[in-house]
Amino acid sequence: MTQGPAPRPLSDEALSELLGAQQFGTLATTRRSGHPHLTTMLYRWDQAERILRFSTTADRAKAAHLRQRPLAALHVQGPDAFSFAVAEGSAEVSEPSSTPGDATGRELLAMLPEEFRPADPQAFLAEQVAERRVVIRLRVDRLYGTALDVSG
Repeated sequence: MTQGPAPRPLSDEALSELLGAQQFGTLATTRRSGHPHLTTMLYRWDQAERILRFSTTADRAKAAHLRQRPLAALHVQGPDAFSFAVAEGSAEVSEPSSTPGDATGRELLAMLPEEFRPADPQAFLAEQVAERRVVIRLRVDRLYGTALDVSG
């Protein structure tokens, strides 16, 4: 077996850029038993506030886990199989959207990239109420990850 290059730690800036470049990652929460619960999630990264936002419904397991133990991590694959970023922190779950246009609904609408904003925002907001949508906010206090520089 030959020795290849060692993984290179990524800077905070590079990790933040990687989070911003991706849309999907694996969210890890902790079950009551202590076992991890992993879910692929669409997310939105707010670099300035260091907050990851996720949309889910109030009755999903991940929301229940975070209400019990508000620690979570998001793993994001880099542009190749040799790089990744992990964001860890404390999470909070919003109240379910209960009235079209309430704070939760507006936050959910704001999470959508401009190209995916609905033509009828009121219909979108009503749908969030019907689905009992919540926002998970993961306040990131630790970023880490590496890249492996390999050739051919």
